[in-house]
Amino acid sequence: MTDPSNPLIVQSDLSVMLELASPHADVARAALARFAELDKAPEHIHTYRITPLSLWNAAVAGLSAGEVASTLSGLAKYPVPAGVLAEVHDQMGRYGRLRLVRDFDTGGLALVSHEVPLLVEVARDKVVGQLLGERLDGNRWAVRLGDRGALKQALLHLGWPVADEAGYAEGSPLSGAEVTCELRGYQADAVSAWWQGGAEAAGNGVLVLPCGAGKTVIGLAALAAAGSHTLIIATSITSARQWTREILDKTSLTDDQIGEYSGDRKDIRPVTIATYQVLTWSPHARDEVLELHHLYPHLALFDRTEWGLIIYDEVHLLPAPVFRATARIQAVRRLGLTATLVREDGKEADVFSLIGPKRFDVPWKELELHGWIAPAVCTEVRVELHDDARMEYAMAEPTHRYRLAASTPRKLDVVRRLVARHAGDRILVIGQFVDQLKVIAAELDAPLITGQTAQKVRETRFEAFRRGEIPVLVVSKVANFSIDLPEANVAIQVSGTFGSRQEEAQRLGRIMRPKLSGGQANFYSVVTRDTVDQTFGANRQRFLAEQGYDYRVIDAHDL
Repeated sequence: MTDPSNPLIVQSDLSVMLELASPHADVARAALARFAELDKAPEHIHTYRITPLSLWNAAVAGLSAGEVASTLSGLAKYPVPAGVLAEVHDQMGRYGRLRLVRDFDTGGLALVSHEVPLLVEVARDKVVGQLLGERLDGNRWAVRLGDRGALKQALLHLGWPVADEAGYAEGSPLSGAEVTCELRGYQADAVSAWWQGGAEAAGNGVLVLPCGAGKTVIGLAALAAAGSHTLIIATSITSARQWTREILDKTSLTDDQIGEYSGDRKDIRPVTIATYQVLTWSPHARDEVLELHHLYPHLALFDRTEWGLIIYDEVHLLPAPVFRATARIQAVRRLGLTATLVREDGKEADVFSLIGPKRFDVPWKELELHGWIAPAVCTEVRVELHDDARMEYAMAEPTHRYRLAASTPRKLDVVRRLVARHAGDRILVIGQFVDQLKVIAAELDAPLITGQTAQKVRETRFEAFRRGEIPVLVVSKVANFSIDLPEANVAIQVSGTFGSRQEEAQRLGRIMRPKLSGGQANFYSVVTRDTVDQTFGANRQRFLAEQGYDYRVIDAHDL
């Protein structure tokens, strides 16, 4: 039975509208997050979309089609279209009907299914057919070891997510890898969801947790569970060295067991921490026709030792060459860590195929409720373009309009007033455009960190900020990821990477570490009214809405 007070309106195009005024809105939001993706988040009604990928992730996480259907029907204001329920059952039923297993007769792999017609159907696809070997018997096709990843990608493209049950190489053993700190409950649950008691086919997938929730500790616990040589790929030298400090502080591993593979050093040890930048460095023009290991010579690191585990920090940033290398090393256990699976290039399906499905997800608000991350207040402050700039904006080419709108000098006065309001707090001013940030840093007499700032200078300034010697720090997008600034409690965002939701997650995450004082965090976005800056801001705020955060919109004059 339906109920007019229920919050959901389910439509035949697989979109779901959530009425925020309903007393059941919070329950519905939490339920939808398990099998649907937020599409639009205006003030009163949020729109979700049910996709094949969201349903496959739900199936892997143990949710049944019946549970999804029951959730939709139980929270819907009107009867759920029969076609929607049929699609839920069809898509969730697709996962696991094709399986990749180890073939002990050939020493390779086999694609198997109880449904012979399905196997014949996919084998006739041009791409899949090239990746299959001989037909071993009625329901088994041989698969070469090196084609494991490419085959999973190709089958997913056809709409058939494969259950990869072929298991993994153990890798070289790692001695002394014990975690010396106590894991929080949700951290232990995340590791368990990934490791699954050490089952043969376990040890792949993605864990989604907020910044400040201790994803590094979870990675260390996964490393200890695997007990083998581990390659960790981080976003920058700063985050790589942060991993090193955490390993030394929270495990029994010693300094001589940890190596850094970066632009500065090339040490390969039982636990080696590399950066995406060094792995994707190329001495050749990108349009040259070269083998992957010639075009990107440092990708050979994947094959330099018998890794038993590869950890991808901020997996939503995984660059294409690393995807291609990952496709070749499917016999190694893989763990992806991220605050959001949103990718701006739309390659979430490649993460599913090559790293693994989402194994664990915890809402930010849930951790905030238990005090594991700081409570946050999110505010959008709107400014106007002055008359001359409005005409320049109107006449500009569309590709230049965002920079004009986002860099308006009127934002400077707002930043100055917000900094004054939060005197005594630890404040990050974050932006995209270096010229804009230089002006703000000069006005505030605050240090600036950009991509051009030397690594030693960056580390010195970050450390001074941590100690409270620098109360305000102006940073470009280099500070978006994996920078531990636990006492930062105010972020003022003046410009960003267009409408990037994953950047919004990372920037909010800079201030979400729980504070020694127990105080709240304040996240401000300064946006130019009636421009693409406002349009992009609305898209970025979808992330906040996904996590259950309200955000208020105020005029700059009302500050």
